[in-house]
Amino acid sequence: MNTSKRKVRQRRKSSLRFWIAATFLLSIIYVWLQQKGDTYDLWPQTNVQEAVPITGLHPIVAESEKLLVRKAARRGIEVVITHDYRSIEEQNTLYNQGRSIAGNIVTNAKGGESYHNYGLAIDFALRTPEGDVVWDMERDDNGNGKADWLEVVDLAKELGFTWGGDWANFPDYPHLQMDFGLSINDLKRGKRPPDTQ
Repeated sequence: MNTSKRKVRQRRKSSLRFWIAATFLLSIIYVWLQQKGDTYDLWPQTNVQEAVPITGLHPIVAESEKLLVRKAARRGIEVVITHDYRSIEEQNTLYNQGRSIAGNIVTNAKGGESYHNYGLAIDFALRTPEGDVVWDMERDDNGNGKADWLEVVDLAKELGFTWGGDWANFPDYPHLQMDFGLSINDLKRGKRPPDTQ
């Protein structure tokens, strides 16, 4: 074996030893901090509340929902909120639809994996002049040349919602949410957005 190959091997072994030692040391520090209760000091979060039981919509989402309905009504569009806060049990029942119970699959999110479970999402539909509730994305009942559904989506985005229809892998056209920069994993770990902006 020539000298350059030997040196490359030695550097790789040295690098591997370093990373193993660093990982081991960081693990020890993490466990020690966790026992002390200081793990959140490593990555402090500003404007995030500790976990509290969730029983309804977040106050900002609830207010934005009302504003959305009022703004749409001014344009001659009647919005119907079909879902807002959902318990873990309700989410699991919805997830099982089309899988272990009858019906079509309507969600890929199990309980705890949906922003609905944290009071940060709503689903909507439209009410026609005849009183029917529809999920028709092409209707233009107010006659202004733009689909009522997309008008509602634009209003929702102006209020700070993100739209499930923009999702590439599983578009959810009735879904609107406010995540406040928190992932589902953040929410599962107990992080919550502030009650006021």
